[in-house]
Order: sequence, then structure tokens, then C-alpha cells
Amino acid sequence: MTFTFGIYPGGLLGDDSGVLAPVRPDDPALITAALRELQGGASEFLVRAYRSYADPGRAPERPEQYAVEGRKLDLVLQYRDRGGELAGWLDFVRETVRTEGRRAAFLQICEEPNLDLPPVDGSIPDVRRALVAGVVAAKEEALARGYGELAVGFNAVPSFDPADTFWSELGELADERFHRALDYVGLDFFPDVFRPVPPGQLADSVRAVVTAFRRDWLPRAGIGAAVPLRVCENGWPTGPGRSEARQAEVVEEVVRTVAGLAAELTVTGYAFFALRDADSAGAGLFHHFGLLRDDYSRKPAFDTYRKLVAELTEPSATAEAAEPACREG
Repeated sequence: MTFTFGIYPGGLLGDDSGVLAPVRPDDPALITAALRELQGGASEFLVRAYRSYADPGRAPERPEQYAVEGRKLDLVLQYRDRGGELAGWLDFVRETVRTEGRRAAFLQICEEPNLDLPPVDGSIPDVRRALVAGVVAAKEEALARGYGELAVGFNAVPSFDPADTFWSELGELADERFHRALDYVGLDFFPDVFRPVPPGQLADSVRAVVTAFRRDWLPRAGIGAAVPLRVCENGWPTGPGRSEARQAEVVEEVVRTVAGLAAELTVTGYAFFALRDADSAGAGLFHHFGLLRDDYSRKPAFDTYRKLVAELTEPSATAEAAEPACREG
């Protein structure tokens, strides 16, 4: 089973107050250089990107420019239509498959549909219907266009509310077409960020959340153990009271724990959020999620993640062929 890594390469992000624009604009050359270094000799590396049906904005700008050299898009389609209209949404989904199917490895339908906060789709009425119909439409279009390897799925966040009905309601809507079309489910979670984790318990916390997601929550929607699970967004911000050295330690511990669950829980990938800070001088948590500072200088966690990718992924055929020559030289 292949384990694939990736990252969101932008500085733009949103919190519950709106969108946080980076204090420095994206520099495509520096982003490309960072992606190339993180990928190393891995045969595949994912570039996470977001498009919204109700809003023409994209994050990052022109993500297709980074989907080269063995890198592919991990593309998120956000619904965000408070009118509950589906026909235009499904046209948007199909058109995205037609235009991006050749450079995308994953297509995620909706963004965090079980989280009722304004920046994400869980706050939108009828998002469950948009999710189910969107997964089916995306898969049908992918197969019709010859993009059979394009994996279609959705993501969610952990829920600690016993009264949460998202999964059971999704199960009621999810028909046979949906289950045939579903290639993966993503998990977004940020341990020790919004809920502090006691010292020494980070790995146990990660293991518990991923296991509960697989064995407790997904079955409520009729999603079986054979459907791959991916960690789509995970990170740990620096900033006041949160050292860069500790960020590197967290990245090491979380990634190794997630990768260690691959065989047991059919976990097939991990993506870090995000490549660089929105504002390295900012006071809030959301300003500091990057492996790089806002000027693209490195935090220690950048090299930590680079080394983990190199250790835990399969090298490309090119890299394998070059290795003996390098040793001989």
C-alpha cells in the first residue's frame, strides 16, 4: 500500500472571522523550490488547492503551475451555496473534472461538511445532499473522460458531540451509487492546537482520534474499512508560547504515528497545512501554521517534514536509477 504525502502551498487561509490574506504575496518560484525539496525523490507529492463554487477565488493562485515533476493536485471543491441549488454545483464539479482531471490525483467534494462554522461547508444548508450528489457526479465524469485513476472523496473533522447526527444523516442519503463512487475519506484534525493535549500524550491522542474516525464514525454512514482514509489537513502553529522547535517535534511525532496506522486502519496519505505563515508577526494562531515563515525562510519543521517524506515514501524510478550512479561517483 502506497503512502503519499502533500502540503497546502499557500499563505492564504481562513478562520472563523473570515479570510486571512498573507502579508507577503505568493512567490511561485520560491514555492516551487520548496515543493521540489520536500518531494525529494518521492514518486508522487500532492499539492493541496481549493476552489469554491459560490466564490471565484482560488487558493493558492494558479495551483496548476505546481502540478509538475511528479506532483499532482489534491483539489478541494467547496460548495458554499446558501441557496441550496444543486444543478449549477454539479455542473461546476463536472467541469472541474474535465479541466483538471489529468493533473489531479484526488478530488475532494465539499470542505469539512460536518463543521458548522462560516469558513467551511458545514454551515451551509443541504450540504449533505451536495456532498452525495457531488461525489457521484465527479466519479461518473472522471470515468467518462478516461480519468479512472482520479480518486474522488470527501473530508470531515473529528466530532466529540454524542448528539451529532452528521454521519447517520449522511448514511440515510448515501445510496449504492455514492458508495461505488467513493474512493477515500479525509480527516482534518489539529491535535494540541484548539484542544491542548497533556505532555507526553500526543501520539496516544492522534492514535485515538484516527481510530475512532475509522471504527466509530465512518460506519455510521455505512462506509466500510476497505475505503482508504487520508489525513488531508494537519498542522501545529508556532507563535507566542509555541516554539519553532516544538513544531518540529510535533510534526515528527504526528506523522510517524499516522504512518504507523497505515496497515491497521488503511491510512494511505498525509498532507501538512501549510507551507508558509500568513503573517509571522501576527498575534493569532492562524497566522503561524507554516513550515516556512512569511518571507519563505525555514523553520526547523521544514527539514523535519522533508526527511519524513524521504524516509516514508517510495522513491521514483528516476531517483532509484540515479542512486547507484551517485554512490559510484
